[in-house]
Amino acid sequence: MKSLILQTASRYLMVLLVIFSVFILLRGHNEPGGGFVGGLLIAGAFALYGLAYTPKTARRLLRLDPRTIIGVGLVTAAGSGLAAVWHGQPFLTGQWLPYRIPFLGKLGTVFFFDLGVYLVVLGTTLLVLLTLEEE
Repeated sequence: MKSLILQTASRYLMVLLVIFSVFILLRGHNEPGGGFVGGLLIAGAFALYGLAYTPKTARRLLRLDPRTIIGVGLVTAAGSGLAAVWHGQPFLTGQWLPYRIPFLGKLGTVFFFDLGVYLVVLGTTLLVLLTLEEE
């Protein structure tokens, strides 16, 4: 039987880690942080949940296969680079909206690249960790 203390703590820590992960992701295109660190944080949250309960329960909570998350992340990151090509500039040149968005600042393709990295790191880390936990 799994530890009741770990199960209870993991539910609360999961919420805190997900919120902090999104915070790190959102500030990453203007300040230190971003997709890699945010992806590791959220993957750690799901891995902790998998340790507290079962890896099958963590996969059910995730609702998507980690391979699907990796694919969506790769398409998002590549698509952010192609936006510059459509405007006649080199691949991965940052494109920015002309106005500011509240709480985010100036939004551009850099954010979508970070989001792609976030999803790739989340999917890859979970694929490895949940597979190891299942054995």
